[in-house]
Amino acid sequence: MSLKTVLGKAWKIWRTKLQPLAILVLSLTSFRSAVADWNDVPTGSMKPTIVEGDRIFVNKLAYGLKVPFTTIHLAHWNTPQRGEIVVFNSPSDGTRLVKRVVGLPGDTVLMVNDQLYINGQALSYQVANGSITETLGQRKHEMMVIPTVRAMRTFGPVKIPTGEYFMMGDNRDNSADSRYFGTVKLDQIVGRSSAVALSVDYDRHYLPRWDRFFKALD
Repeated sequence: MSLKTVLGKAWKIWRTKLQPLAILVLSLTSFRSAVADWNDVPTGSMKPTIVEGDRIFVNKLAYGLKVPFTTIHLAHWNTPQRGEIVVFNSPSDGTRLVKRVVGLPGDTVLMVNDQLYINGQALSYQVANGSITETLGQRKHEMMVIPTVRAMRTFGPVKIPTGEYFMMGDNRDNSADSRYFGTVKLDQIVGRSSAVALSVDYDRHYLPRWDRFFKALD
C-alpha cells in the first residue's frame, strides 16, 4: 500500500469520524469553561448553606465573558454583590473555592469575636432554634460557629482595594478564606452559584440526597 493511499485513508477517518468528535468535545469543554459548569464541594466550609457532597451550578457569565480556558476577560457587564456565593481561584495556590462575598471594593471589614462590621456598621444576627441567621446586604443566610475550634474570630480592619473582594465561608470557624489568603481579584472569580445541581452523602455510600437536588442557595 502506497504512502499516498495510507494518508488518504487517514485523512478520511479524521474528516468523517474524528473531526466531528473533536469539534463536539471542544464545544462542550469551551461551554463549561466560559458559560456554565458545576463544582464539587468536598469540605464543610460553607455549612449549613452548602454541605459536603453537594455539586453546585456555576454561572460563568454572571459577571462577564472570558476567553475559554483562560482568566482573560473579553467583557464585563456586572460585578459580585454583597452576600452572593461565588466560585473563584484561591490567590494563594489556585485551588478552586466556594465562598460568600462579604466585602466589596472600597469597603472596610472588621471582625470582633465573630461579629462582622462593614464600614463601621455591625451586621445583624438572629438566633432561633439553634441556628444563626446573618443579614449581609439585602441577603439573609444561615451560618455556623464552632466555639471549640481554633479559628481567627477577630481581625482587621481591612481596607479592600479597588477591583478586589473579601470572601468568607458561612462556617465561620472552619473556613480558609480571605482572613488567611487576602482579598480576591475580579479576574480570579470564576462565576456565581445560586443552586445545588445534585448531592450525595459521603457517609452513606454516596447515596443521593434527593431533597437537595436543585435546591436554591440563599
